[in-house]
Amino acid sequence: MVEISDADFEAMVGDVFDALPEDMVGPLENVAVLIENQPPDARPRLYGLYSGHPLTRRGVYGFGELPDRITLYKNNLAANSADLTELRARVRVTLVHEIGHYFGLDDARLRELGWA
Repeated sequence: MVEISDADFEAMVGDVFDALPEDMVGPLENVAVLIENQPPDARPRLYGLYSGHPLTRRGVYGFGELPDRITLYKNNLAANSADLTELRARVRVTLVHEIGHYFGLDDARLRELGWA
């Protein structure tokens, strides 16, 4: 388990996001990246969750529509990482995985691509 402050984790997520390829993050529209702790009794235990309407099933956004959300679960990511390097790698894979859901990729396709 890695011990990391909320501020340091938020900075890590920002750095990882900023380092993702432009062709992956450039097309993101109306998506918020959130950091939370998943409640201890929640099942299944997740590293991240995409909530929204994938591009493949989306119409046109209307005025005032809430953004899609990518939620990263700090407690689960940190609990399953041996050090900061491993945590950073898990954050990257999780972000790419959830961004893949935004683009309409399912878990099977993400596994094929190595992002699940």
